[in-house]
Amino acid sequence: MSTSLSNVENDTKLTLKKLKNGTDIRGIAIETKEHRETLSPEIVKLLGVGFSKWLKNRTNNKEFLKVALGMDSRLSGPKLKDSLVEALTSEGINVYDCGLTTTPSMFMTTILEDYKCDGAIMITASHLPYYYNGLKFFTVVGGCEKEDIEEIINLALEENLTYIKNAEGMLRKADLVEDYSKLLVNKVREAVGSEKPLKGTKIIVDAGNGAGGFFATKVLKNLGANIEGSQFLEPDGTFPNHIPNPENKEAMESIKNAVLNSKADLGIIFDTDVDRAAIVSKTGEEINKNALIALISYIIIKENKGATIVTDSITSTGLTKFIINLGGVHYRFKRGYKNVINEAKRLNGEGIVCPLAIETSGHAALKENYFLDDGAYLIVKILIEMSRLKKEDKDIAYLIKDLQHPLESEEKRIEIKCEDFRTYGQSVIEDLKEYVSKIEGWSVEPKNYDGIKINCNKEKGWFLLRVSLHEPLLALNIESDIKDGVKNIFSNIETFINNYNKLII
Repeated sequence: MSTSLSNVENDTKLTLKKLKNGTDIRGIAIETKEHRETLSPEIVKLLGVGFSKWLKNRTNNKEFLKVALGMDSRLSGPKLKDSLVEALTSEGINVYDCGLTTTPSMFMTTILEDYKCDGAIMITASHLPYYYNGLKFFTVVGGCEKEDIEEIINLALEENLTYIKNAEGMLRKADLVEDYSKLLVNKVREAVGSEKPLKGTKIIVDAGNGAGGFFATKVLKNLGANIEGSQFLEPDGTFPNHIPNPENKEAMESIKNAVLNSKADLGIIFDTDVDRAAIVSKTGEEINKNALIALISYIIIKENKGATIVTDSITSTGLTKFIINLGGVHYRFKRGYKNVINEAKRLNGEGIVCPLAIETSGHAALKENYFLDDGAYLIVKILIEMSRLKKEDKDIAYLIKDLQHPLESEEKRIEIKCEDFRTYGQSVIEDLKEYVSKIEGWSVEPKNYDGIKINCNKEKGWFLLRVSLHEPLLALNIESDIKDGVKNIFSNIETFINNYNKLII
């Protein structure tokens, strides 16, 4: 296979740069009437070669490099995987084809004794619509950082570099889901001290037709749970039932109804590639976002007294009080799962006990699990605690009964109709500072890691405005503890936003 760009369209460089999405690659893999294909098999081949060169640089051209490949249930996954196989084996890389699997399990291929891969690539676009796809890259030290992605892209664009190349790489199949499931099952059994610790409980899974269906059949069932009532376990890249996303209202309503209809003790929902999760209690209480952070914080602080919990910036005031009352420290940081994970690592490096980094989106990373954001591992920690509560005949929601929820809260998305949306969005945020100074009782939060947070004393609340990480949007979160507080806060924001003709509420 030629790695030259001579036969590739002139806009290849621009296309590759645009595909960079933080620490991932994301683009349109299935062309539609509204969307032009940007993540083609040819582009993916180039990225595969770029990753190969990057790995060789990091390992001083070590012989017989091994790379694992996996994908979620997206329709475009198989053809993109075939492109990566061709690219990597042609560069002398030995490839483990893990088939349909989860993003966290792909990292574990660099750790597990039977794999010990030098790198891994997961083909996924998380919860985005079916026509998207993307790539996530891993090494034994974790997911690639922004700088690594830049370097991989630059190496993909190089035409005449010579690298030491072994003979054509080998391809082997691997049943990673089976191996990873055994790891999760053993984690619960060892912690609880029982072969079937979930016997006598009904726990159902909603996989949203993504890659998470295995958790019901290969984890819960083997731990003794009754999984009757689980739904959408079959992989289907069109996602015909609902978006596989624990933040989505329709998805959460679906698992809630399933729990109540089947009289289950617990409901579990995953996103497409299982790096995020949420749960529903037996009474139908949705435990996601702030409530999920509170629950796992309870478990972690019980194990690590005085622990610091790193979260993203849009967490509630009630969550802060809850963590403090547990004897922990709540450390808010900027939005983005890699941001909270890297900040937690930094704090640990300074000697601060920080065992958990978690976003309100459901990305939860524990120090004990390589700071890997893993929805399945998060649920395993909850199942262990649930097994203990079962003896006291208490529901999992009992652990967060003291969490104070805001009287009102709302999330809004404000469209930015502009090519350079990040620059435009940042200029709007800068202008907001001056506008806020003219409103009685409003003040800028002293510590702003992410966009701008405004405290609204009159409305007993706050709002945070930030540029979206992935889309041309301003994301707005509002919270208030008085009736019509959110409405009154938004009224002032709307007046401000109406001054900008490139913003659409």
